[in-house]
Amino acid sequence: MSHSTTSRPQRLVLMNPGPVITDDRVRSALAGPDMCHREPEFSDLLTRVRHKTTLVAGGDERHSSVVLTGSGTSAVEAAVSSAVPAQGGLLVLDNGHYGERFHHIAAAHGIRSRRLDMGWATSLDLSAVEDALAADPALTHVGVVHHETSSGMLNDVAAVTRIAHEHGREVIVDAVSSIGAESVSLADDGIDWLAGSANKCLEGAPGLAFVCAARQAFEALADAPRRSYYLDLYRHYTAQAKAAAPAFTPGIPAFYAFETALDLVLAEGPRRRHARYEGLARQLRSGLEELGLDILLPPHQRAVGLTAVRIPEALDYTALHRGLRTEGFVIYSAQERLSRNFFRLSTMGCMTAADVDRFLVALARLLPGKN
Repeated sequence: MSHSTTSRPQRLVLMNPGPVITDDRVRSALAGPDMCHREPEFSDLLTRVRHKTTLVAGGDERHSSVVLTGSGTSAVEAAVSSAVPAQGGLLVLDNGHYGERFHHIAAAHGIRSRRLDMGWATSLDLSAVEDALAADPALTHVGVVHHETSSGMLNDVAAVTRIAHEHGREVIVDAVSSIGAESVSLADDGIDWLAGSANKCLEGAPGLAFVCAARQAFEALADAPRRSYYLDLYRHYTAQAKAAAPAFTPGIPAFYAFETALDLVLAEGPRRRHARYEGLARQLRSGLEELGLDILLPPHQRAVGLTAVRIPEALDYTALHRGLRTEGFVIYSAQERLSRNFFRLSTMGCMTAADVDRFLVALARLLPGKN
């Protein structure tokens, strides 16, 4: 028995922070030809994707990239487990779920870490960062999240990097939810290790992640401890940079899609991509405030890709999610300590102003006293 689809919305708008709505050209690229990853065709594709990834990350001829088949977390874990030396340690700047994840990754690999718990949705205390580095010279690396998607907070990674370098330390930046939408640059910001994902603000398909760094930094990993087999960055760098081959079987369709997405972001340019996201976020936030809803962070702390909103009185998240899903919108719950009172709305991906307008109308219908 067939099911009628006449009442279903024609367009499902993903307002979760990845996977995102992708361009038709990205989706079409997933249907590229079957390919052996040990043939020259894939070597060429891998080399092109690595080069374009480095450019998007603000790198130049001094920098390189390693592309992994995995989620954004795989890139963060690869960077932490590979870059921190045997006798080193990690200073974790924690003001949300993903900052805390740095601490858990370090613990899983037996890496000593010190966690500066700033509190969720709280700006980083840069003086505390400086004091911690001055007090403990064995903390060789600092882990910081650029866009903390548990709250929508944008952290000042450039300032963290300046402080770390003044103390002779390296910085590992989780740029998974920021690269492509926010200003972040290996060369301009002096970031030592940048971890990212294909499927958020770069608008590729899920399945690929990457780590970008100076070529010299990758080469120096030859003497680093081998804490992981699959996530060993030196293993991947050696295979990809020197043999133009993957260390393991890659997700080839995702590479097709990622190259197309990278071409699109390079053509659009970082300023226009940021402005597009900023415009959608401003439109959404203005509409939310007109509906009387509270946004978690003050304007100067907000990333352009996500907005955390207080759940309206007389509604719970389950009812809100169900009602909006019926209208063609997928929203996202908040995490852990924010989950009781907040939900999250992403403006990542190929969302349009018409999508945002339609969402605000649908949301208004669900609010008590607004319909």
